[in-house]
Order: sequence, then structure tokens, then C-alpha cells
Amino acid sequence: MKEKRRSGKPESRMAKSETNPNEQVRIRSRKDSFNEVERYSPFGFLSGFGLRPSVFYLLTTLLSFAGGLSLAAALPADWKREQHFQVTAPGLIKISLPVDTLDAARQGFEDLRLYDDASNETSYLIERPVPAVKIIQSAQAFEVSLKPTETVITFDTGLSQPIDGITLETPASDFIKAVQIEGSADGKSWQLVAEGKPIFRQPGGVNQLHLTIAPATWAKLRLTADDQRSKPIPFTGARVHAATSEAVPVEPLPIVIGERHENPGETRLSLNLGAANLDLSALEVETPEPLFMRQVTMAIGQISENAIREQTLRRGTIYRVALEGRPTASSLRIEVGGQVTSRELLLLIENQDSPPLSITGVRGERRPVFLLFLARMAGTYHLLTGNPRCVAPRYDLAGLRGSLNAASLLPVAISPVADNPDYRAPEVLAGVQEGATTLDVTAWRFRKPLKLERSGAQQVELDLDILSHAQPGFEDLRILRSGKQVPYILDRTSISRSLNPVFTFSTDSKDPQLSRWTLKLPRPGLPLLRLSCRSQTPLFRRELTLFEELSDERGEKYRRRLGGASWSQTPERMSQEFILTFDAPPQTDALILETHNGDNPAIALEKFQLCYPATRVLFKSQTSDQLFLYYGNSEATSPHYDLGLVAGELLAAQKADALPGREEQLRKSGPRETISGGRGGLLFWAILGLVVVVLLVIISRLLPKPEERVNP
Repeated sequence: MKEKRRSGKPESRMAKSETNPNEQVRIRSRKDSFNEVERYSPFGFLSGFGLRPSVFYLLTTLLSFAGGLSLAAALPADWKREQHFQVTAPGLIKISLPVDTLDAARQGFEDLRLYDDASNETSYLIERPVPAVKIIQSAQAFEVSLKPTETVITFDTGLSQPIDGITLETPASDFIKAVQIEGSADGKSWQLVAEGKPIFRQPGGVNQLHLTIAPATWAKLRLTADDQRSKPIPFTGARVHAATSEAVPVEPLPIVIGERHENPGETRLSLNLGAANLDLSALEVETPEPLFMRQVTMAIGQISENAIREQTLRRGTIYRVALEGRPTASSLRIEVGGQVTSRELLLLIENQDSPPLSITGVRGERRPVFLLFLARMAGTYHLLTGNPRCVAPRYDLAGLRGSLNAASLLPVAISPVADNPDYRAPEVLAGVQEGATTLDVTAWRFRKPLKLERSGAQQVELDLDILSHAQPGFEDLRILRSGKQVPYILDRTSISRSLNPVFTFSTDSKDPQLSRWTLKLPRPGLPLLRLSCRSQTPLFRRELTLFEELSDERGEKYRRRLGGASWSQTPERMSQEFILTFDAPPQTDALILETHNGDNPAIALEKFQLCYPATRVLFKSQTSDQLFLYYGNSEATSPHYDLGLVAGELLAAQKADALPGREEQLRKSGPRETISGGRGGLLFWAILGLVVVVLLVIISRLLPKPEERVNP
């Protein structure tokens, strides 16, 4: 009886597997899994004692459950981060990648991989929706007619598809007008399209000549510019913009305003996008200001030769204007239309002589990034990111590409980015090497200790001591820990810092009509960029020159020109700010500004201000490290660190502010350095006098003594 039961079970299993081929595959896969677990398990030696795979599998399951481990197939160990989601049914799947996935992946998604729960790599396709290239062409049959209170522009569009914009062309430089737009299909009957659309161009460069309209097909367009309150301006042409056939999907993007700096004539906002590698569609500024016109620039930090410089992405104009008798018109949206590889975006608002705008917020829009793949079975799928060394995958997706239009977006819940359980999570900025080369600092003249508030990514802004004593290009900057160099990246920001120098006014005794202002700086050799001041004198026109006095090798003084500019002021434009840009940074701590008044009374100047750029050093360190920043070596060359390979990660990290301490002078200037700095006149003459004395002594010894002379 027992033999029949024992022999009956294999027969029933065989019969069942023969009728279901998939079951055979499943059984073989399970058997292979048993063998793999048995081979690599630390308890593999138990198989030598005759334990069956099923018993061994049961033991391993219990041990894994007790240790909190999973029996799911291991994920590749070279990928740092993992996300997972559920697919309920096999088929063509299309999902929208969340922003944290885009942020965790590399710029071109070379490290993005998709695996099922059995650790089988799944082919995928990335779809990045972009708007179709718009057709923009010049207007045809362009005609302009001038009437007493308006200028009428008529032209043929030359397009048989919908139009959503017109850009006017004019050489005029200072105007603001309201425009009415009408459209016609035959040139006889006209239909109102829009009215009260503002166009303007201001002397500072801000302009708005593009008119947006609702998409519609028009054979002819007629634009009427209102000239009731301003003189007419010439129009030389127009460009017609065709509307795109399909709208590109966009998603709202929350944006946080980080730092805000008020530079002279400019507001600088650091915008935290929350993630990198976003396809940013547009930004919209929120402000309660009633009337304004501003030109704006968007930029990101780009890494080049171990230094960070700001690169312009887009320029645009924001405005809110109210033309008399018409409702307020505004445009606060800035089109971006490109991938932003950094988490931080800089927004620069040009204020010129106007006060800064009150910015209450910034909203963003991004284009989604879709991932398409063919799910062969339902279950859990894993997204892997974070491999800096892998190359982009090459999948044979010829069959999948033809099915893109049939794929519908699947609303799946993708888990947050987490560490891959099969990969040991690295510390923050692990790519930054702790070890570095030693440095002989005997040639360095100054150093400062650095105080750290917390471990990790750091930034320290160079203060006046460092700016004064370091090389102009900062080639001699070094950070040392226990005698070894700490790699760093130089961040040349667009932030301006200001100084208010002490100044004195005087006249020339030989020329009383010459006015002179002497400005005393806190340090010599500062990298100054601009000088500004104001005057309460209502009417004048002057040529001003800025210079400094240096001494040559013989101690004689000479003038070194630093810049010059013309300044005019009228009663209509009182308290206009005078701005002079430096042609070269000064070497001394005293600047002289001069102007000749001719037969006019002297002008009064006040509110002197000097500006220099803020420069930061980015690096990684721990609070337990004792760090020193060395500088003041005129012979040093720029260091070359491998830190540039992970500079993007360092730039994106949340950085703590390291504080420089008191300056320590390690050695004094040598004779060569002193003379080259223009302050070696006395030393030069002392050395020259010593040489003369030595020569005289030698000559006196060579001459014969009086008693040695022979009488004839």
C-alpha cells in the first residue's frame, strides 16, 4: 500500500507537467534556484549529509526570515539606488518617471536599468516629449500706413495653418504702445483678434515686441498701433509664428527660493528645483508690484577646469504695464524649454536704476519623461540608478518603437529612491578622495584656519585678507589637513559684495579748477570691478578719471590709470548714479578720482561705493579635521585635482558655511617681491648704497699707499 502511494505521486506530477509546459519551466527554474542557493549558501556543506534540496530550501528560508533577508533574486551590485513598482498585468507599459528618479540618474540616463523580481533585465525606451519645431517666417506684402492718431500695419501671413504669434521689427529705441490685432480670410471682412497688447523698448535694453494670440488660421493680419499719447515709430517688418499641432504635456514643479542677493542694479535669486536633469518648460514669477518692466536671465553653474562659472540658459522679459485708458497687461512667464542638469537655477533680474522687485514666489513647469517597456509578466519591477561607470544600454527595440502610439500612461505608484539592498551605501560625496599629496608650504606667506560647523560638503567665501594677498587668479590657494592637500573647486559667483570707502576731497594748488577725491581702501590689491557715487549738483557734465599712484624701482611716483567715464546730470534726472567700471584691479589701497570743472563750479560727490565679486571655495571635510587655507605665493601654479570628476555632486550637495579665522603671516616678503610690488624704493637705494660703499672700499685698497710711492 505504501509502495503504491509512493509510486503514484510521481506519476501524477509527470502527467500534470506534461499537460502544462509552463509548469515544467517553473519546476526547472525552482530546481535551479535550489541548486544555486545550495551552492553559495554558507550551509552548502549540509548537502553532503544527504539533505534533499526541498529540506535545504526550507532551512534556508527559515534562516533568511529570521535574519530579515529576502529570497528574491539579487539585484546588480554596481547600482547604488533602487525603486520598485507593481505591474498588475503583462503588456506594453508606459510610466512617468518621478523627479527623484531623474535626480538620481545621470544626465543622459546612461545608468537607468529595469529589472523584474527574478533579476531579469528588461529592455525599455525613454520618451522625452518636446514641442515640434515651430514654423517662423517673414510676413509677406508688408505695408505700413500712417494716420493722425495711429499706425496701421497690414500683411499676408503666407501660412495655411493656425498662427499663435507675431513679432514686430522696428529700429526705434524708446517707446511703449498698445496694439490692436485683426484677422481676415479675404482682406475685406476683418475680425477682432486681440486689443490692448503692449509693445515696448526701453533704453536699458528691456523690450517686448512679440504678440501672442489665440491659435487660428488667418490669410491676412492687420495691426493698429496707438499713437495718441506718443509719436509714431517706424515698423520695418514682422515675423509670423505658426502654432504647434500637438500640445506637449507639462506638470507643475514646486520651486523654493534659496539665496537672494541684491547686486548693484541686479537681483540674484538662487532657485532650488528639488532635482537635477529636469526638462524645464517655463518659470513664472510672482510679484505684487503694480507696474514694472524687467529683463531677466536664467543661468546654471558649469564646471570647467576645477572652477565653477555661470552659463546663461535663456533670456526673457517680464512686465506689468497699464496704458492709459486700457486694462493692465502683464507677462510674468519665462520660457525655458531645455534640460537643466543642476538642482539650482539662477534667476538674474536687471533693475538698472529702479528699486528691486518684491518677489513672493516662483512657479515652474516641467515636461515629463516617460519610460516604456514590454512587461512579460505581472509582478514587481525595479528601477536602478546610480552607476557612474556604466555605459548606456543598447536594446533591440525595433518592435517596441512601432507600438509607442498604442501605449497608454499607467498610473503606478513608484517607491521613493532608496539604497540598493545588494549594494553597500556610500557616504555622502564618497567620490571625493580623502588622501592627497603633501605640500611644502615654505614659499607661502599667509594662512588662515577654517572652522567647520558640520561634516560633509563645505563652502568658504574668500574674505578681504585672502583677496588682497592671494594671486589675482587664485592659483596659490591651497587647503591643507595634516600637511596634505584637500581637493577643492573654485566657485566664481555673480554675487557682488560692496565696500564703502573713506574719502577726502581736495583741489590742486596749481589748478584750482581740478577736483580730486581720494578713496582709502581697507586692503591693497582688491579685485574691484566698479565704482559708484551720487551727486546733488543739479546740472553738470564732467569727464572723470580714476587712477592710483605707484612707485618705480627708483622710488619715483607715477600714475596708473584704472578707468574713466563721462557723467551728465540734469534737473529732470536728479541723484542719477554714476558708475565707472575698472579697466584693471588696483594694486594699492588708495584710489584717486579726478575731474576738471573748466569755468564751472565744482560738483559735490557722495555715497561712494566699490564692488567686488564674491568667490567661494567648495570642498569636503569633517568637523574633526584641522584645516588651514594657505595663500600668498606669487610663484605657485593652479592645482589640478581629480575632484572635477565629482564636481557636479559636490555642487548639488547641501553645503555648510566654513568660517576663516585670523590671518597668520608665515614669512615676510623677499626683496624681489617687495620691489615688484612698487614699495621697494628705500630698499633699492639701501642696497645700491651698500654696493657703492663696497666698491669704494675695494678701490681704496687697490690704490697704492702714500709711503709706498717712489720719489723721482
